[in-house]
Amino acid sequence: MIRYYKKNGSQLIEINERETGCWINIYPPFDTSQIDKLSTDLGIFPDFFTDSLDTDEKSRYDFDDNVKLIVIKTPIINHAQTDDSSAYITIPIGIILHPDCIITISRFQNPVLDSFINNSIKKITPEQQVDFVLLLFARCIFYFLQYLKEINVRRNQIEREVLTSNLNDELKQLLDIQKSLVYFVTSLRSNELLLLKIQRTHFLITEQNEELKDILDDVIIDTSQALEMANVYTTIMNSSAETYSSIISNNLNIVLKRLTSITIILMIPTLVASLWGMNVDVPLHDKPEAFFIILVTSFVVSLAIGFWFLRKRLF
Repeated sequence: MIRYYKKNGSQLIEINERETGCWINIYPPFDTSQIDKLSTDLGIFPDFFTDSLDTDEKSRYDFDDNVKLIVIKTPIINHAQTDDSSAYITIPIGIILHPDCIITISRFQNPVLDSFINNSIKKITPEQQVDFVLLLFARCIFYFLQYLKEINVRRNQIEREVLTSNLNDELKQLLDIQKSLVYFVTSLRSNELLLLKIQRTHFLITEQNEELKDILDDVIIDTSQALEMANVYTTIMNSSAETYSSIISNNLNIVLKRLTSITIILMIPTLVASLWGMNVDVPLHDKPEAFFIILVTSFVVSLAIGFWFLRKRLF
């Protein structure tokens, strides 16, 4: 699905066909024939489109004649999550800079491009391609930081639940968070290297504009901060996983200890009843009050053992 957008006043509006200075966004579902036609009409190398749709594509840039390609990783919520997948994943966005327009393409719908489409970002000007790309970079790191904060909040909640849990559900949730952090660390490291290379090689020619140069510097700093946060959270997860497992095992042992103590206490009346229920002469067999004596004795002995277990903290 190919859509065209152009600046109208202070907002982006959708237009029916390609114009000079417009923004072209390619979202699923994809029509291969339309993408091939766009590639032919604009003289863009076809691999610029196909590489951007590869979910394993690393952050990088490339160029062919007067056309530039930037591939950057962005975070999204995994709405198709299964038992063996993570809640957050990262996908590449392809940014193609053509002299007549700017093109973005993504294999999945993601909040970074959606915020542009919904006019959540002010001062979007597709004609000024460098500004547009830097705003997209900044929005990308914004969502990395936001999702990292959400992951940390969820991790703290699970930590509190683990202290009283005897099940594996919390450990599974921690594993899910750990997978998300692995995606984030890998993608942020790749993005940081890309941004540093863009800065070093002047790929976007930001050195001619002090304001743009400062924006790129800020994006690099924010990316480094997000990478550091992700590394810290990953270290905490790795060091705590064994502790959480031990806590759950200890909670299970406490439950088993209590069940064992209860079993021993209940065994006393059962043992007494078994002894006095034999078909032989037993003490008190000729006394009418024998039943109540045995009953009271069993109760007192069970109560005494239970009190002793309680003092020994076996409950």
